[in-house]
Amino acid sequence: MEWVETTGKTIAEAKERALDQLGVHEEDAEFELLDEPKQGLFGRVRGEARVRARVRPTQARQKVDRRDRRREKGDRAEKAESTPKTDKVERTERASRPAATTSQRATGERQRAPRPPRSDSPAPKKNTNPSADGQSKEQLVDARQVGEEAQRFMNALVSAFGLAGTSELVEDGDDLEVRVHGAELGLLVGPRGTTLQAVQDLARVASQRRLGDHDTRLRVDVGGYRERRRGALGKFAVQMADEVKESGVARVLEPMSSADRKIIHDTLSTTEGIATRSEGDDPFRRVVIAPAND
Repeated sequence: MEWVETTGKTIAEAKERALDQLGVHEEDAEFELLDEPKQGLFGRVRGEARVRARVRPTQARQKVDRRDRRREKGDRAEKAESTPKTDKVERTERASRPAATTSQRATGERQRAPRPPRSDSPAPKKNTNPSADGQSKEQLVDARQVGEEAQRFMNALVSAFGLAGTSELVEDGDDLEVRVHGAELGLLVGPRGTTLQAVQDLARVASQRRLGDHDTRLRVDVGGYRERRRGALGKFAVQMADEVKESGVARVLEPMSSADRKIIHDTLSTTEGIATRSEGDDPFRRVVIAPAND
């Protein structure tokens, strides 16, 4: 088939014109790109696309001798009959079996798979101490023991930071506070007490969670920060409450920790004409100071 040359604004347009002249589908034609349009200034296109196409030549099928076909077909059938399916299955099963050890081959014994544990086997017992009347009760954790563990943790932490300080355990029933005294302890406090909050969480893990205590309330203070913070937040809360009374408009404070929010609520709980509430989710939960009639 002879070649035909066509042009167009795009390569696709030039190919379509060539297919129209040949009268065939694109899959039955082969193309050669002779020229393509070029991109000019300001997005303009210069020149045309020019392609050459012809009908794709068909390849003649190779002749195969019928006798060769019959001979090849007979060989395949004979080979399939000589290899029964049972042999293939036996080979598959033999490959999937685990190899026997030397001792097993000698004695003719097969290795038995371990039995699964019985579902009615007793569950592990809790750590309990028998009482005088023969009944078992769970061991109770003393609050002082929790405080001493937290105090030891804080002493080791101060030493690990290369700081100088002493710790003190203050008890009030199940309420404990470990106070660390010393100079230049700001590294353990951090901006707005964020580091101190993390240190307190670690102290609780090292004492309460390790001993299995869930009733003791443990707090940690470093360098008297919490007392100073309590006083500063108390004054700030009173100032905001006065502004709300004068303007009659509620004030929304910045996000605070639960401990700081409690200070605001406690400080204004007895203030007349003022109501407080918390809104939002941690860590963006904040206190709203509003007129009592809102």
